[in-house]
Amino acid sequence: MQIKKYTDYGLRILMYLAAQRACEEDVQSLTTIKTICETFDLSANHVNKVVHHLGKLGLIETKRGKFGGFVLAQQPENIRIDFVIRSLEGDESWVECSSPYCVATPACELKHIIAAGKEIFYQHLAKYTLSDLVTQPQPLWQIFLTAQQSPRSNPQQ
Repeated sequence: MQIKKYTDYGLRILMYLAAQRACEEDVQSLTTIKTICETFDLSANHVNKVVHHLGKLGLIETKRGKFGGFVLAQQPENIRIDFVIRSLEGDESWVECSSPYCVATPACELKHIIAAGKEIFYQHLAKYTLSDLVTQPQPLWQIFLTAQQSPRSNPQQ
């Protein structure tokens, strides 16, 4: 299984905000879409969608306008990784037996076995929070700041 780029971007944004909170004096300092795009070399269109979704989930607070941006809405230790991934990925079945219909469905156990594995996967992730992803905020923050200064070209933009 591979998580969607959308989910990956969401996790990166949250990690950035957690590192920023740990390292900046002003914990309410707003981050912009532009800063995230420059740091991770992502398109603004993708980042806008993810930031909007994170805001709707109550994980970040957003402020619109010329001096707008966003900041973590919760402490990193309160943001569970299973919640983030399940919310951003969507909670669809990992095996689709009905579209198109699979003739093996009446006697097949694949869907049930995969569903049980999926729940074990999320139970494992439930043990971790955003703070577990940012155990070394200072070096991580330095990496992010350096990345913002690096000229890169993103073919997705």
